[in-house]
Amino acid sequence: MTWNPEQYHRHREARSAPVRNLLALLPDLPYRDIVDLGCGTGEHTRTLAERFPDARVTGLDSSAEMLAKANARGLPNLRFERGDILDLRGEYDLLFSNAALQWLPDHPALLARLWGHLRPGGVIAVQVPANHDHDSHRLLTETAREFATELGGFTRFGTAQGASPVMTPAAYAERLDELGGVDIVAMSRVYPVVLPGAEGVVDWTRGTALVPYLSRLSAADGERFVAAYLGRLRERWPGERVFYAFTRVLFLARKE
Repeated sequence: MTWNPEQYHRHREARSAPVRNLLALLPDLPYRDIVDLGCGTGEHTRTLAERFPDARVTGLDSSAEMLAKANARGLPNLRFERGDILDLRGEYDLLFSNAALQWLPDHPALLARLWGHLRPGGVIAVQVPANHDHDSHRLLTETAREFATELGGFTRFGTAQGASPVMTPAAYAERLDELGGVDIVAMSRVYPVVLPGAEGVVDWTRGTALVPYLSRLSAADGERFVAAYLGRLRERWPGERVFYAFTRVLFLARKE
């Protein structure tokens, strides 16, 4: 997938609220090694490096476009690395991830895999979007079905690829307990966002949910796809104001 940092950051303030809450949940422990999984342009990785100056902090992301905007200057304990989350190596005292794990399947197995990279006493802290049942995503799936041939059958939030991997807070808590986690925190929270009509919903999703579709389409087919999607959104939200219930799941646990 090809990510556009500028488009992603058009709604920077709204998208940053959940990660600020996740950062506030972190216990102040003597972390030695920290990794930010799916760090994007690295602003929050930098926050981790500033907050824990005695730790070695690594920002990991698969997008060269995002990492090109990352800035480690002035922080000797911070570095950025291109790579996939599933190829993670080494052991860490803090596994941190903001809005990245939703792109990976089978979260019970994924958590077990990540847990194996966590040292005793270490912490895993994750935040993922949970809007897969929202009308914005449902209508995106409907549009993808209309363009099934052009997309090669890909429907990220539809039955062709399975349902969203994101689980309920209770399911994350139960899985973390099974893995031996303690001090477990798991919650769902709605962050209200007001968008300027259906066009605002398109602009919002262009930075995230639309990316895997448009990455698979030619420029001309991409324009047709967005137009078809916008038509569905206008039927759902014909006015000039959309209240967007931006829902996130946050969870944290410590490994004994």
